[in-house]
Amino acid sequence: MNIIEKLQWRYATKKFNDKVLIDSKKIDIIKEAFNLTATSYGMQPITLLVIQDKALQKELIKHSKNQEQVGQASHLLVFCISNITEGTITEYFDRVKIIRGTPEEILNPFKDYLIDSFSQKTSEEIKDYCIKQAYLAMGNLLTVCAIESIDACPMEGFEPSAYDEVLSLKEKGLESVLVMPIGYRAKDDMFADLKKVRKKTSNSVIEI
Repeated sequence: MNIIEKLQWRYATKKFNDKVLIDSKKIDIIKEAFNLTATSYGMQPITLLVIQDKALQKELIKHSKNQEQVGQASHLLVFCISNITEGTITEYFDRVKIIRGTPEEILNPFKDYLIDSFSQKTSEEIKDYCIKQAYLAMGNLLTVCAIESIDACPMEGFEPSAYDEVLSLKEKGLESVLVMPIGYRAKDDMFADLKKVRKKTSNSVIEI
């Protein structure tokens, strides 16, 4: 299939085949694709939890508005955010210096600008900024999953505070913001064969 056919094929899977697991090589692709996702300034204030523990997945169903696909899926992806501080900005520029060999005198003006910019943001503004990066990553992985013929269900319908507690995220400096069960659709998922409901492309795209 070409990419458009793959995107036509994908849908928000409501029922997974809980007997079929995703191959470890494909999980590696998903992890690398997450790490390669574009983020603002390239700072990556996001972390991906890859859960393959049926007991834990089933425990999280009650914190996911009782959506059974959380427990049925081969793996459960949890998109998390972390805070942006002067330290994390400095760490980013240290990586740039090591990987690209860019001199500090070139990097420092931009580094100082970002440190000053984020120091003036409220905690809620920084959190909102980080959440936007998590959405970029989820969108990227939805497309990657489609290309790899992996089914997925992007979800906002869960209790972040409960996930954070069950998964001990606070101790890791993380907050959960999005969830995505992945695996393979069940043969009796009634949503699999429904036609996509979309605007005509000519009504959703403006060319100038």
